[in-house]
Amino acid sequence: MLRTSHDPVFFWDRYKPDRDGPAPPPEVTAFEWTQYEGHGPGAELLGRPRTALELGAAECREASWLARRGVRVTALDLSPVQVERARRWWKDVPALTIEEGEACSFLRGDDQTYDAVYSIWGAVWFTAPDELFPLVAKRLSPGGVFTFSHGETPQHLTGRQPMYGKGPEGREMTVDRWCHPPETWADIAHKHGFVDVEARCLPAPTGQALGTIIVEARLPEQAVDATSGPRG
Repeated sequence: MLRTSHDPVFFWDRYKPDRDGPAPPPEVTAFEWTQYEGHGPGAELLGRPRTALELGAAECREASWLARRGVRVTALDLSPVQVERARRWWKDVPALTIEEGEACSFLRGDDQTYDAVYSIWGAVWFTAPDELFPLVAKRLSPGGVFTFSHGETPQHLTGRQPMYGKGPEGREMTVDRWCHPPETWADIAHKHGFVDVEARCLPAPTGQALGTIIVEARLPEQAVDATSGPRG
């Protein structure tokens, strides 16, 4: 009988494992939003942040790239396996802090604010947006940037959907992800108070099939007081 696991930590512990013993850190030469090297925009989507938080950082490639350029970066991941490897790889990058935890729980307990919060095929894709987006907004500085990307999903899949993987001994693993077209992501961001929202699907390069959904949003410079009306 096929055994199934719906343990997100177990799922992400199995992501890109070191199959032949500890691997050396990769050479990171660019900030990438897609799975295709050199395809699409780069770190300019974050503006010029002094501080940044990455949600679902896994190997912390982009976090390390930013930190080496003077940004104080906190990188968060759910998996202790990913966190241990990233800390080993980037221990000599002083501007990078790598934390272990679930995105919503971390944001509730965090007392810092950030100029940018971002996620690259990471936790934003795998967390209920109506729970996550308000927490992100609370941790952003006024005018701060919230940007994320994830793989293009079939149009018939919307909302919460299972994603499947294979674990040890043929065990089937699942993790929930939230599938929305760009226009729905834009509506969700607007609903939670973000402005200047741009959501699009970047087509894949020639010869590849899977595009990348990229969403950019910003927190207003000043909080809007919904209770105040025009003065007579």
